[in-house]
Amino acid sequence: MSVFMDLNIISSNDKNRLKSIIETAAHLGYSTVAINYVVEPQQKKQEIPKPQSVSDIFDKFPIVQGKSSPIKVLNRLTIIASDASHFRPTNEYKSFDLVAVYPKTEKLFHAACMTFDVDIICIAVAEKQPFHFKRAPVNGAIDRGVFFETCYAAAIRDTTMRRYTIANAISLMEVCKGKNIIMSSGAERPLELRGPYDIANLGLVFSLSEGDAKAAVSTNCRAVLLHGETRATASGVVYTMKKPKTPQKQEEESPVSKKCMRCSAHSWCPVLTAT
Repeated sequence: MSVFMDLNIISSNDKNRLKSIIETAAHLGYSTVAINYVVEPQQKKQEIPKPQSVSDIFDKFPIVQGKSSPIKVLNRLTIIASDASHFRPTNEYKSFDLVAVYPKTEKLFHAACMTFDVDIICIAVAEKQPFHFKRAPVNGAIDRGVFFETCYAAAIRDTTMRRYTIANAISLMEVCKGKNIIMSSGAERPLELRGPYDIANLGLVFSLSEGDAKAAVSTNCRAVLLHGETRATASGVVYTMKKPKTPQKQEEESPVSKKCMRCSAHSWCPVLTAT
């Protein structure tokens, strides 16, 4: 069974509203959500908020619909960068499980794809994309394991934003070919959330294949979390499995009599004719 995630729940000072959004996400079948702290640095000193403890929101986390386990809540930081100086990783960044950047210029988009130590690169949804996506930086981000995010809540709020959301998403899909895409809500209210299968269907509107659309709310999100763990620990995550014996190996370990049975159909046998 697929594990669905929404990695963009907008943070709020209203704990009741945030609690209601997370409860709705659990009811819709999301196993993991991330509370997103959005920072837009100004010319003054950059201030990074301290993420609130998730235990302050819930005494007991809601159970995910269709599962017996409670929902998992993470913290995420998103930097809106209009200048290269706005993205300066500090120890404060380490307080977050995920780090994302929303580059406002083509130059910063290229830097985000090729050099920024981030897990997610956001694309515009509330305005027309100010630059064209180019294949080289996009492929560079894919090779580094960085994912691109498109959000759908803005499309629910306003018809103009809906056109921008769809147009910008399709523009990205034409370049990345559906690779390394995640779809999140960006929800500020419970009513802005949609179920994971509805979002997978929305992916078809964004020119994703059926498999890529489902991955954008499940396996790709899992890959983002693993990338975040790798970034935080400066090491990799390794999975091991027992390698099955190859047919050649099994043949080498077979008795001589069985080998001869295999070659009995031939006019000669390399085992029996050896001198």
